[in-house]
Amino acid sequence: MRRWIIPVAGSLLILLLVGAGAVAAGWLPVGRDTVHGSVIDPPLPIPDATLTGAGGDARQLSDFRGKVVAIYFGYTYCPDVCPTTLAALARAKQALGKRGDDVQVVMITVDPERDTPEITQEYVSRFDPTFVGLGGDVARIRQVATGMGVYFEKQQRGSAGGYLVDHTATVLVLDRNGDLRLMLPYGLTAEQIADDLRWVLKQ
Repeated sequence: MRRWIIPVAGSLLILLLVGAGAVAAGWLPVGRDTVHGSVIDPPLPIPDATLTGAGGDARQLSDFRGKVVAIYFGYTYCPDVCPTTLAALARAKQALGKRGDDVQVVMITVDPERDTPEITQEYVSRFDPTFVGLGGDVARIRQVATGMGVYFEKQQRGSAGGYLVDHTATVLVLDRNGDLRLMLPYGLTAEQIADDLRWVLKQ
């Protein structure tokens, strides 16, 4: 049976969220808005991180400062959760119209053994040409993931690719200042994600 870590992995992020005063998820009214994910209030500062983009270029999270950034840790061999999530993010961004230009979706691979930065970029571009795929060596990716409270672990099981990777399925949304403002659990519709991104865009 395939295991997915949904929506929060381990105690690290739980402790961070308690310290940050996280607001519980679940169609939460915030002012006149309805937020479907978990609001982080006050926003939680996220350390800048350097990873590798297509072509070997060093990319930092701060490169996207000024935009709302939706970060997802996934991998190209993922059979269901990753493509479902990326497709929902693509439809949500499209639903935002012109405001979607202020949203950057970034997928960081949790399977660098098979996912080169080029492969990761090609994969996410199938969902939306503006999406960015990042990778690097597994130690660096694990450091970045752990810093965000994200879990992933390679599992030796029979599959076409030889193995699967268990991983946190949450989308982390950073505000324009690069602080964690919202967590989107797996399973939200594109419309719900668009609603939540609109709310972050207004902050």
